[in-house]
Amino acid sequence: MPRSTPDIPNASMADIAFLLLTFFLVTTTVANDKGLSIILPPPPEALPPDVDVKIQERNLFKIQVNSFDNILVEGNPYTGSMRELSDQIKEFVLNNGQNPESSDNPEKAIVSYKTDRGTTHKRFVEVLDAVQRAYYEIYAERAGVTTKKWLEISGDLADPDNRKLYDLGRGRTAEGKPEIPMNVSIAEPSKVGG
Repeated sequence: MPRSTPDIPNASMADIAFLLLTFFLVTTTVANDKGLSIILPPPPEALPPDVDVKIQERNLFKIQVNSFDNILVEGNPYTGSMRELSDQIKEFVLNNGQNPESSDNPEKAIVSYKTDRGTTHKRFVEVLDAVQRAYYEIYAERAGVTTKKWLEISGDLADPDNRKLYDLGRGRTAEGKPEIPMNVSIAEPSKVGG
């Protein structure tokens, strides 16, 4: 009489696989990359067809970065630090018409930032951080807090105390707009280096 081979019970294999899958889904943490916090412009089809905005040249603070990561500020080669660039932007924004070659007032001041296709991501972010740092420092000074505290405040506006400090830092006009808006224009990169 031939011997039968014993069978391995596999009826619960699917249950075990499902339990393992559930365990790994529940216990795994997924990295949450935040990226850059930039408010994108509306799509072209959402804009009125004949929009022609006139901006005085003195109200533009122009920063350009080429494909070799060299910086031009106001058309001149820039070799200073990002800290110094932030200070220049603050001076430009807060000019209030004192220097006739700089912005009329903070509401009209625009920082124009243009790169080349060959600009590295690292340089792009360094310069953008310098631009944003300038505005954050302005807001923090107006609210009477440190820049680090300002960033914490702006991240938690559900707290009424934080909302008051935030409104103090940004200021509000009668129409509810910020007195010092973060006017940063990031132009489409030119195709020279890429």
